[in-house]
Amino acid sequence: MTLKATPLNSAHRSLGAKMVDFGGWDMPVNYGSQIDEHNAVRLDAGMFDVSHMCVVDLKGANVRAFLRGLLANNVDKLQVPGKALYSCMLNPEGGVIDDLIVYYFSDDWFRLVVNAGTAEKDVAWISQQNEATNSGVTVTQRRDGNDPIALIAVQGPNARTKVWQVLPTTQAASEPLKPFNVVIVPDTAFGEVMVARTGYTGEDGFEVGVSASNVEALWNAFVAAGIKPAGLGARDTLRLEAGMNLYGQDMDDSVNPLDAGLAWTIDLVSERDFIGKAALQAKGQNANFVGLILREKGGILRAHQKVVAASGNLGEITSGTFSPSMQQAIALARVPLDVAIGDTVHVEIRDKKLAASVVKLPFVRNGKVLAA
Repeated sequence: MTLKATPLNSAHRSLGAKMVDFGGWDMPVNYGSQIDEHNAVRLDAGMFDVSHMCVVDLKGANVRAFLRGLLANNVDKLQVPGKALYSCMLNPEGGVIDDLIVYYFSDDWFRLVVNAGTAEKDVAWISQQNEATNSGVTVTQRRDGNDPIALIAVQGPNARTKVWQVLPTTQAASEPLKPFNVVIVPDTAFGEVMVARTGYTGEDGFEVGVSASNVEALWNAFVAAGIKPAGLGARDTLRLEAGMNLYGQDMDDSVNPLDAGLAWTIDLVSERDFIGKAALQAKGQNANFVGLILREKGGILRAHQKVVAASGNLGEITSGTFSPSMQQAIALARVPLDVAIGDTVHVEIRDKKLAASVVKLPFVRNGKVLAA
């Protein structure tokens, strides 16, 4: 099978990146030291090629009404152009088709950024629902075809300052941006640039969208400004420390989002109906989504390891790693409802049952360790 490549593939290779198959995409896992890349984001500024993710533009007179029914979070929260919202898109059974960010630019233009591995099924689902509801929305994916948009995530305490060194014409517009806000700046040295104060690391920074034809020049300018390229390895340890779900690992279309720590993204309060709402109301929450810190030596926490509560009820780790920031083994886990923050559970690692503390997420945010 031929792997898909982002517009930055040659740039990664010229930097000596170790490339891997990531869901059918040829992507950098690291450029030498995953730990150095992780620490650069926590302490300074690092960047990721996220062009495998897919921008989808939705336009039309009925686009807000369409999204009211499509998404579990309520787009009526988006009343000021430039606001963004994190949401799940559910199937009728309440499972997570995808988690995504929706940006509001005008009453007839919303933009979604969806996950790489789900992009094709997402666009097909959106198009199917558009047709089923006769909403008349124009659905345009911007990853392939004409005029594709490439994405670079620049994250870390010095990320915004270093972005402005490269994109000074965006500073006036993006400096006042609060988290989960976005601006499009039309005239920069790299053409039109979308600057969103969002990210997936628990640190401040921007996700920058630019024409695919200009993205390699922008990437090289960021490198020259001292922003360290980082691969999928660091991206995973950073997002796990930040307590952020990874689609396909911590949740998928068979998982109730209420059991994945995503209740805050699900609007069950308003009278608005949406796909999957009735199923969620019928099922309710059946598990807690928590952080674990391993307290005994003898293993590393990994996905699918069983978690044994004091009651004897079983849960499961969904993501696990060794935290570079904490120097401890940590995990995200779906556990029985009788497990509470502060409890001790035991994780089955090979032939051992090792003690772990149940902690509130996130583990690390804005460079500070929050869980001990």
